[in-house]
Amino acid sequence: MTTTVITNIGSLVTNTPGLGEGPLGLLRDAAVVIDGDRIAWAGPAGRAPAADASYDAKGRAAVPGFVDSHSHLVFAGDRTEEFNARMSGRPYTAGGIRTTVAATRAASDEELDANVARFVTEALRQGTTTIETKSGYGLTPHDEARALRIAAAHTSETTYLGAHIVAPEYAGDPAAYVDLVTGPMLDACAPYARWVDVFCEEGAFDGDQARTILTAGAKRGLVPRVHANQLSYGPGVRLAVELGAASADHCTHLTPEDVDALAQSGSTVATLLPGAEFSTRARYPDARRLIDAGATVALSTDCNPGSSFTTAMPFCIAIAVRDMGMTPDEALQAATLGGAKALRRTDVGRVAPGACADIALLDAPSHVHLAYRPGVPLVSAVWRRGVRELG
Repeated sequence: MTTTVITNIGSLVTNTPGLGEGPLGLLRDAAVVIDGDRIAWAGPAGRAPAADASYDAKGRAAVPGFVDSHSHLVFAGDRTEEFNARMSGRPYTAGGIRTTVAATRAASDEELDANVARFVTEALRQGTTTIETKSGYGLTPHDEARALRIAAAHTSETTYLGAHIVAPEYAGDPAAYVDLVTGPMLDACAPYARWVDVFCEEGAFDGDQARTILTAGAKRGLVPRVHANQLSYGPGVRLAVELGAASADHCTHLTPEDVDALAQSGSTVATLLPGAEFSTRARYPDARRLIDAGATVALSTDCNPGSSFTTAMPFCIAIAVRDMGMTPDEALQAATLGGAKALRRTDVGRVAPGACADIALLDAPSHVHLAYRPGVPLVSAVWRRGVRELG
């Protein structure tokens, strides 16, 4: 096993205050030593220990690899016509999520696996080194389990989302579908999942149904997450906090009580997904309100074929700065350390000894360029678990 020193880093965000300036632990003229799949050392370039190999960053900025803690990558087909109609102001009634469910059920394992691999690679090229993904487009025990089995070949962060919507076959009997989700479907899926999620929203699952589903998952060892308060005010956020969920995701419509609950929670992260609002022309979540209240905030892509078909974390950072009241420092930290907290990980989202060697090098002098130069492909090199995957 060899060691590598990345030297001549103009600006290094460590997310480790003791290593550098301010909350970002910012270091100027820095170096990082990688030993295997871990960070062995980080500090001033002039003090870097010797290593077996070296890489010259040429004064560019480096940040921790992005941690995308909310995505839906296991699906087939796309919903181009739906998006086109929405952006053109035309009505569209072709089925939404149900369209993707039909295409996903019809796809082969090989097709689904190839799609997930493509999206993970696409995300990696944009600096994402850790990614969570969910089931939710199968809605039968067989299809949900195979979605998670396929996802688990690409990431350890897999989420059982049988409670995405009520399956079409159960449209007239949602109680029976909840029984399926908490019974045979959970039995089939639990071996492949770390998390359990539910879309707690009018038209999907109400608060009582969501509590039943999350509690059943927790009894099988799965940690709750919640799609909460995306489309309207509702019980999702407070349910997430009550059950100790790792995250409440979307958080677009929040009462003062919701904000207080998130701020006072010691364990539930508010994960914001601006790609969904961008693609639906909905109002953006108010990140400033959450941060000022003391809540922990994460940014993620919500990559899915219907409402946020992007794997680009830099794009989400730019939106958060432009339209959600976040500073460039806050947005970057939410896309790295915030995502790590939403996944209850201490080994990703930061550059510090013992952490995973996940680093994105930017073709820019500062991380601020992620928001300053929106849409520009700034990621020029990526190390994931110590392996240089790009650049």
